[in-house]
Order: sequence, then structure tokens, then C-alpha cells
Amino acid sequence: MPIRQLSETMINQIAAGEVIERPASVVKELVENALDAGASRVEVVTAGGGLNLIRVTDDGSGIAEPELALAIARHCTSKLSDDIHDIRSLGFRGEALPSIGSVARLSIRSRTASGDSAAEIGIEGGRILPVKPAAANRGTTVEVRDLFFATPARLKFMKSERAESSATSDVVKRIAIAFPAVRFTLAGPDRSTLELPATDDTPEGRLARVAQVMGKDFPDNAIAIDAMRDGVHLAGHVSIPSYTRANALQQYAYVNGRPVRDKLIAGAIRGAFADVLPRDRHAVTVLFLSLDPSTVDVNVHPAKADVRFRDPGLVRGLIVGAIREALAGAGIRAATTGAAGMMAAFRPGVAPYSHPGPANGHRSYEAAYHASGSGGFDPLRSAQRPLDMGQARPRQGGFGENDQTAFDTGPLASADVRAGMAEPAEALLGTVLGAARAQVHENYIVAQTQDSLVIVDQHAAHERLVYEALKNALHSRAVPSQMLLLPEIVDLPEDDAERLAMHSDTLAKFGLGLERLGPGAVAVRETPSMLGETNVQQLVRDLADEIADNDTVETLKERLDRIAATMACHGSVRSGRLLKAEEMNALLRQMEATPGSGTCNHGRPTYIELKLADIERLFGRR
Repeated sequence: MPIRQLSETMINQIAAGEVIERPASVVKELVENALDAGASRVEVVTAGGGLNLIRVTDDGSGIAEPELALAIARHCTSKLSDDIHDIRSLGFRGEALPSIGSVARLSIRSRTASGDSAAEIGIEGGRILPVKPAAANRGTTVEVRDLFFATPARLKFMKSERAESSATSDVVKRIAIAFPAVRFTLAGPDRSTLELPATDDTPEGRLARVAQVMGKDFPDNAIAIDAMRDGVHLAGHVSIPSYTRANALQQYAYVNGRPVRDKLIAGAIRGAFADVLPRDRHAVTVLFLSLDPSTVDVNVHPAKADVRFRDPGLVRGLIVGAIREALAGAGIRAATTGAAGMMAAFRPGVAPYSHPGPANGHRSYEAAYHASGSGGFDPLRSAQRPLDMGQARPRQGGFGENDQTAFDTGPLASADVRAGMAEPAEALLGTVLGAARAQVHENYIVAQTQDSLVIVDQHAAHERLVYEALKNALHSRAVPSQMLLLPEIVDLPEDDAERLAMHSDTLAKFGLGLERLGPGAVAVRETPSMLGETNVQQLVRDLADEIADNDTVETLKERLDRIAATMACHGSVRSGRLLKAEEMNALLRQMEATPGSGTCNHGRPTYIELKLADIERLFGRR
């Protein structure tokens, strides 16, 4: 087949295949155009998951009538200067509108602030319609109908209407977080209305917008981030270690105001929380990176979802260091959701009932029912019966043994109340974790502060304390190494061998001694003593892969930390050990002084705090 020039419509449809993946992609491009036009209000309406209708209305600067035809032509834009490396807008390619028009029915109605009237232009499946007068307020309305009608094969790859609507909501929320001064509305017959009122572009305003998107719990369980390094500024909020999610969907990252899903940033977040979260839990984050546009390339992905940094090691180091410093400086905090869960467990009416008898929300009825061993309610065996009910014998003075069993509906929790024998000092009540009052079930310390009740898991808490002490001892000096009887030769690609040789000094601090051996191999002469007998070949290859991806040697450090975590787990205070009041208070004080002690090495919470006001609500005092 001879080489030929493709038609303009075919070119636009190919571009649409890269840029317009689904309805949410259309919404993203149109909302970004509205924001680039200086809009303070953006309204989005969808129908049929966005396949039938997408309408985006803004109050931005608008498009002059003579420029409407250029707006739907490829590679025509008002956002790009002569320098491709100086990109300060969300859009810059000039491909979105012609790409959408090539696969859908597109109409643009716009009016500038100085215009006497509005004008409208349309394009259907690549066929441009003439410009005509229209009625509209200042701003632009872009309407997309019958998405992919010109390429019906693409419709086979669309998900359900609900899934497409959810993806559109996520796009709008993700963009809205970066523009708190803009009001966003998302509505339509295929969804419930989402309204995000405008706040202001200050740290407080941004946090208020984040609360609108992510829920009111996040600000109460978040730590502020503000750090600068070599011209790169990082701001935002991250959740405390005890406030997590089952996936990473609530990790929002922005580079110069642009929402991105960058694996370097995601990896840095995961590395910063590696010590305090379990492997199957994820932190909640909102991070804003600000840097010189010339030091970041946003033109590496058609949909601008990925970016490339000139100095990725600097960005990763800033994120990891800033988050760890913030976690250490935030002290010890428990997630508010823990107290909410405890209150829900205590609140009457939450216990399930499977029997046909009375179920008024009091657990004692359930205990009486199960004790009866029958399918109905037996008043003679009920814990709520009068003490002399059904008793033929004369009553004895006081509570008889048989009468007292009426109250024994289940085993009672034992408690060692030695900590409560003496009143705690006022200074202890004023501390974060308060004064120890009791130890229950030989594992949980009950402490009292001035306005709350604290329950501490003694094993989990001490495990974290031992782990941090081991880590400090491990990283405060060179890690002891063991000399191999015969050097281990590891064959690698030449590039990997070169990278390992460049990081050999850093690896030596962690006890791994290696040197270059020819163009495609390294010789390992020493390994960390803590690793014992290890698979040197696999370790070196893992390190080479990580250096290639992130330019770091965290793999070796993480292995050593995992060994320290195992040692801490076996060397900490075990469940079932009785503690004296002095020991319990000493443990509480150590927790307060140790960063990250709100969770154990496995990511479980070490304590739960219940405010006095919440306790009073449980008893109907508030």
C-alpha cells in the first residue's frame, strides 16, 4: 500500500483515541479550558454517564466570534508562548476540541465581556458547521452529545453508566481541590448533584475545599505539610497513621496546580509511611508541588496525567523527608474514627437478634435468651425476673447464692485496679495520654486525662517503642557487616552495574560491600550481619531495579528495618503480663516522646481515646 496523507478527520480521530478515552476525559479537558479562561464558576451536566450529554458552562473570558473557527482547529491555542518548556496553563496542545468534535456532536456557544452578543459554532463527526449568532451570558458553554457516535467500536469498551458517572465525579473533585476559589457544580439525571461552594486560595481555604471533597473527618485527622528544598515547594496535608484507606484513590497530587497520577510521587508517599502503615492500607494525602515550569516536563503524556522531573531524586527526597518530619513533629494522635467506632459499639440497639422474642436494644435480653436454651423467652430463667419469681422456698436474709445467679448473665471482665489505688498527680492528667488507672485483661492499660479516657494496647505500644530504639541504633552508625569467604559475582546489564557502583558508598553504610567487576558484573564481598544467610543475587538485582526506578537504595534499608521490626515484636512486653502503676505510666510517657507511636510496626493503632463528652452522650447526660 503506498504512503499517503491522512485526512483531517482521520487525524483528529487518532488524536481522540489518545486524549478522549472515556466521558470523564472529555469533562477533564473542558473543565481545564474553563479554568484557563479564568472562570470563577464551572457547571457540569451529564446524562447517560456522559455518553448522551456533557455540558460544561463557565463564566470565564469567553471566545471572540472570529476565533471560534480556530478553537476547533488542531494545534490552535491561546495558552502557549514560543517556549514549550514554559507551560503555565492546564491545557496547551490545542487538540481537545477538534478531537472531541471528530467523534461526537460538539457545539460551542461563547460571549466575551466586551461582546454585544454571543456566537455559536458546531462540529459533527469532523464536519464543521457555520458560525451563527446565539444568546448567552459572558463565558462559554460547550455541549457534547452522542459521544463516540462516529466511532461506534469505542462504545463497546465503555463501562456501565454508573461507573462512567463515578469516573466523571472523581475528575471534577480532583480538579476542584486545586482551585478552591472556584465554585463547581456537577449535576444530571444520571447522578446526585455535587456542589462545591467557593472558598479562598489560602491554606485554610484549601483545607475547607478538601473537607468538601473528602469529608469532614479528614481535617480532624490530618497533618499540615510545608517544606522547601532547592527551589521546590511542597505544601498540603497528610493523614495521621491511624487514619487510612484500603486503596490509594484518596491520594491527590498536584504539580503547579495540575492534577497528576505520577508513580514517583505515589512511591514517595508509600515510602514515607512504610514504617507506620500495614501493607494493605494507604494514607490519605493532598500534596501540592510548586517548582519552576522549566524543571518539569508535562508534555510526556497525551492526557497530561504523568509528568517528568528534571531532578526526580530531589522531589522524592523532599516528599519523603517532609512527610516523615511532619509525622514526627505532630506528636501522638489517635484517629477520631476510632472513638466513633467505640461509641457505635457501646450504643444501644446495635447488637443483632435472631430470635422471635423481645428485642428492645438491651443486650441483657439477648443474654437471657441464649441462656434459656429454648426457642422462646422463659421468664423463669430470665435475668430480668423478680428475685423470688417461681421460688417456693422462703427467702433468706440478703442475697442468697441462687438469687445472685440471676445477675450472672455472662463472664465479667476482670481488672487489675492497682493503678487506681492512689489519685494520679495533676501533672499526669494534663499529659497527652494521662495517668494510668487500671490494667484490664492483662493487656490493655486504661488511662485518664483531664477530658478523656484512653485505652492502650500495651504489647503494640511497647513493640513500636522497641522498634524505634532499634532503628535509631541501627542507622546512627555504620551497619555491621560480615565478610564472605568467597566473593559473590552477580552478572548484570552494564547500566545496572554502573548504577550500583555509583551508589557503592551508600550501600557500604548499610553493610553491603560491592565493587565493579568488568563491564557487566559486580563482586559482593560483604553483606549486612543482620541479614544472616541471604540470597545475594536477588538482593543485588532488587537494588539495581530500585536505583533504576527511583535512584535510591531503600530496598536494603527496608530489609534491615523489617528485621528490626521482627526483633521488636519478640522483644516487647507480651500480652498477659501484669504491670505495676509505675510501669504503665512509664510506658505512656515513652509513647508521648516517641514519633509514630500511635501505631505499631504492623500499622495497628496502639491506643484509642474517648472524650468525656462522648462518654456523657452514651449515658444520656448530653
